[in-house]
Amino acid sequence: MPRDDAIEIQALKADSFGRIALMRDAHGVFVRRDLAHVPLWLRLPAWWLARREARALLRIDGMPATPRLLGWDGRRLDRSYMAGAAMYQRPPRGDLQYFRRARRLLQGLHRRGLAHNDLAKEANWLVQEDGSPGIIDFQLATVGDPRSRWMRLLAREDLRHLLKHKRMYCRESLTPVERRVLKRHSWLRDAWFRTGKPVYRFVTRRILKWEDNEGQGPKP
Repeated sequence: MPRDDAIEIQALKADSFGRIALMRDAHGVFVRRDLAHVPLWLRLPAWWLARREARALLRIDGMPATPRLLGWDGRRLDRSYMAGAAMYQRPPRGDLQYFRRARRLLQGLHRRGLAHNDLAKEANWLVQEDGSPGIIDFQLATVGDPRSRWMRLLAREDLRHLLKHKRMYCRESLTPVERRVLKRHSWLRDAWFRTGKPVYRFVTRRILKWEDNEGQGPKP
């Protein structure tokens, strides 16, 4: 259950799906997503996204370089705090070791039957204090059998998104195989760009007034 004796240290982000703040209690610092101020018409999708994140964090509980679920009561989601900066804030330019570790981290998620589904956003990749990668924001994650065709397809899309970041910051280190992966577009990616992405942009930019730029904004 969420910790009731916590005090807020700093507001990190507020949008239509909740308010995110850095909190502290007797056990230390953590991050809270609070749905209390979500508009009535968005409460169901906000609850669904938070519940999805809670389920994902339970699946990868104990895995390094990912948050740990501390509590979820249907309104507040508490997770462990990970110190570091978003990729766009501290770009790993020329850091091949970062991308090697990031790929191993991603493989660990996939072996546990979880696809992140939102790794195109640099804000969801952390550069931790020691320079190693971390992954946050599991609201869109999918949990399933890692051997299924669907999960393998989603895992491939996660990898493609990581390789896009590697191409941006460490292009000279792309291997021939990685270049082929980048060139090969799945039907899922093509379907998203034809149908889902225009709808997503309309809803987030016109209705919710987000300026997302693929997530390049402050996130916990």
